[in-house]
Amino acid sequence: MLFTLWFINLIVWCTAQKQNFLLIIVDDLRTALGCYGDAKAYTPNIDRLATGAAIFSQAFAQQALCAPSRNSFLTSRRPDTLHLYDFYSYWRKDIGNFTTLPQHLKNNGYITKSVGKVFHPGISSNNSDDSPYSWSETPFHPFTERYKDAPMCQTNMQMLPAQNLLCPVKVSSMPNKTLPDIEILREAKTFLSNQVGNSSPFFLAVGFQKPHIPFKYPKKYLKNHPLHKFDVPKPYKWSNNVSSIAYNPWNDLRKREDVAALNLKFPWEKIPKSFARLIIQSYYASVTYIDDLIGTLINHLERLSIRGDTTIILMSDHGWSLGEHAVWAKYSNYDVALKVPLIVSIPGLTYEKLKENTNVNNSSKGNQIFIDSIVELVDIFPTIADLANISIPICSNESTQITCSEGITFIPLIRAALKDEVILWKKAAFAQYPRPSIEPSIHPNSDEPRLKEIKAMGYTLRTNTYRYIAWLSFNPETMSPNWNNIIAEELYDYSYDKGENQNVAFLEEYAKLKEKLKILLQHGWRNILSAKSNF
Repeated sequence: MLFTLWFINLIVWCTAQKQNFLLIIVDDLRTALGCYGDAKAYTPNIDRLATGAAIFSQAFAQQALCAPSRNSFLTSRRPDTLHLYDFYSYWRKDIGNFTTLPQHLKNNGYITKSVGKVFHPGISSNNSDDSPYSWSETPFHPFTERYKDAPMCQTNMQMLPAQNLLCPVKVSSMPNKTLPDIEILREAKTFLSNQVGNSSPFFLAVGFQKPHIPFKYPKKYLKNHPLHKFDVPKPYKWSNNVSSIAYNPWNDLRKREDVAALNLKFPWEKIPKSFARLIIQSYYASVTYIDDLIGTLINHLERLSIRGDTTIILMSDHGWSLGEHAVWAKYSNYDVALKVPLIVSIPGLTYEKLKENTNVNNSSKGNQIFIDSIVELVDIFPTIADLANISIPICSNESTQITCSEGITFIPLIRAALKDEVILWKKAAFAQYPRPSIEPSIHPNSDEPRLKEIKAMGYTLRTNTYRYIAWLSFNPETMSPNWNNIIAEELYDYSYDKGENQNVAFLEEYAKLKEKLKILLQHGWRNILSAKSNF
């Protein structure tokens, strides 16, 4: 009997060790996908991936900025642990020698490879994408990345090439007759081809750059997105009773020549609706472009006959505002900036079962299963570690732990959903965003303040029914907020205000609720699992 149990465990261990992982990170992607119910989206390949996958409808980033978010989910540490709120610090040098997701897999026999934008390039990843700690092979960046902001955009034949926000192009006229994301796809395919017959499992992280601005994409994808199907969100305005500290003035867009030509008065004059519709159109066209590349990548995985051994996780680092609250880009604590797509296809768990059974449970739709429980991007690391049978512990209160998580594996959620069961789960997601002042500014940059410039921190807690935000004074020297000095508050009730347009933080009928949410936010993520509430 003991020998039988030992043998079964050995088989399970070996199977787990052979599980491959393909992590696809799409830069600045909100839930603008067909499988998320967005009627304006054209994403047939991602929608196909979602067939046989778990789709998380309530997945949230911890900060709506590229470098802090990526550092957070790749280390499974929250921004207040890493103290990396900008692009200019490296956690191993300035905070602690924390283990990353790819490093943990590499240390346990995986071949790990980074292709494209996985870590944010630059100082925040030691100008090396955290090599050699995280990667078995040299990380790949496309050659044409150097032309990212080059003046190559034209609106008609008379104009000289410009550094525009809107930049549909003819690929054959680009440097090297290609684009960065096309190069990323080619390198990812090459890596996968080289893994055929390899006895070691692999972890391939592929970071596609679009729809990050500028919207430089093959113009052929505009055919899927005629302008008439787009309009600006309603109401197209900043809420009257929300403090200006919450406003992000989209400074990066203002640097683009086509936006600068609008001569908008900083910071409150809105982008005209006619131009706003063009921004939305190009965002969706950029997403369709990346969808096409993702389809090619998954098809290649299938042709190599390793799809059945590979878990595929598709995600984003954060969302992007498309005119909601009359703002653009990320840089905020709103749902459109923090909510991300998260699609997980696991062989032997979701992939085959959902393919075979279109009626798994009440939350399934066709061959898909929708999970409405709240998850966070810090949960990615422990989830993959769980699937690889090399689980990591939850971090203790001491920051000296090298390998641990400030999230939890969401595999129990997937297993429970497949059985139509409900389990105890975290009640909220936590996030934050820094500001250099109460009023929007260009210098210092309200959207991307440097660490020493941070004077306030907006902390937010998102439950299934509410979002509460507290803007606090913040000391960049001690890296600590002052809960005795609340600058501004926001509270949104999703039962009637899914767009977060009506701040009810000052209404008497919400006073007790607001106080409860404030306490939960102040106590932090460690206590949320034990919070017995219906929030």
